[in-house]
Amino acid sequence: MTSRKRWLAGALAGIVVALTGCGGGSEASNEVRFGYIGDYNGASLLAVAEDQELWGKHGLDATASVFTNGPLQVQALGSGDLDFGYIGPGAMWLPASGQAKVVALNTLGNADRVIAQPGTGGMADLRGKTIGVPRGTSGEMILDLALRRAGMTENDVKVVPMDASTIVSAFSAKRIDAAGFWYPAIDTITKQVPGLVELARNSDFRGEVEFPTAFVAGNDVVTGQQDKARRVLAVLREAMRYRSANPERTIELTAELLEKDPAQVRADAANVQVLGAEELDRMTADGTVRNWLSTMDSYFTGTGQLKGSTGPENYYTGDLFTSAGRP
Repeated sequence: MTSRKRWLAGALAGIVVALTGCGGGSEASNEVRFGYIGDYNGASLLAVAEDQELWGKHGLDATASVFTNGPLQVQALGSGDLDFGYIGPGAMWLPASGQAKVVALNTLGNADRVIAQPGTGGMADLRGKTIGVPRGTSGEMILDLALRRAGMTENDVKVVPMDASTIVSAFSAKRIDAAGFWYPAIDTITKQVPGLVELARNSDFRGEVEFPTAFVAGNDVVTGQQDKARRVLAVLREAMRYRSANPERTIELTAELLEKDPAQVRADAANVQVLGAEELDRMTADGTVRNWLSTMDSYFTGTGQLKGSTGPENYYTGDLFTSAGRP
């Protein structure tokens, strides 16, 4: 079995059995348990790190587990079952509430949509209709923003919490009228419901709020294992540089890792604005990242998901990220 095959895991709800990646050493301080989501955002840097043997270069032995969403990973960080993970923008309220640390931003997403059955004319047509959404995710976030812009709230519709796989089957079978969801999973639905309507997307709200994806770590990892955390960030930084310089090869590597058609991953990547390591250094220094996160804190406070933020200065470890880029 190849090293890449050992990294591959099926997209199941929650944590699956961790599969050994590359890297040397067996001491606990060198072992890294990393969570990810099986799409371009969540897996591209891990695919690069595996291919370029970056874990071993930095003296780390990485194992990876696939999850269906960010909140499950934050839960695993809190229980000590993971060291690092990946979250989308819809889960950013969790580190803001003190449950994890944001150790690096990754991309700005544009993959989220409010989709509806064929013939739906606009958000107003969804009054009284059933909408599926994975709670605590960017799917819920895009739905909430779209409802607000239409002068509506969840009280005007029937929101049904569903996991991602259930939304695919329920929408395809027309058991729900709409969904707050994302690509590439929407591609699967489109094959079965080719006339589905997209009522809202992330780019509709640019300037109002950004949609950063991020890598997170357990609080104890950041405070008690800073050397390991810095080496993990050094791996991510090198992978970011490679991804920026080699976008097509990164798509191929991600497709290989996820055992997907490169065309599907390429379409997924088209909904992503990649952020580079040096770009993130600059945006950390000039306050851009802090402003993004503060805006999200305000948004989640408004929705009631966040009772009170610890403040980006307390949950975004920007200094740790930038220091990982220095010799």
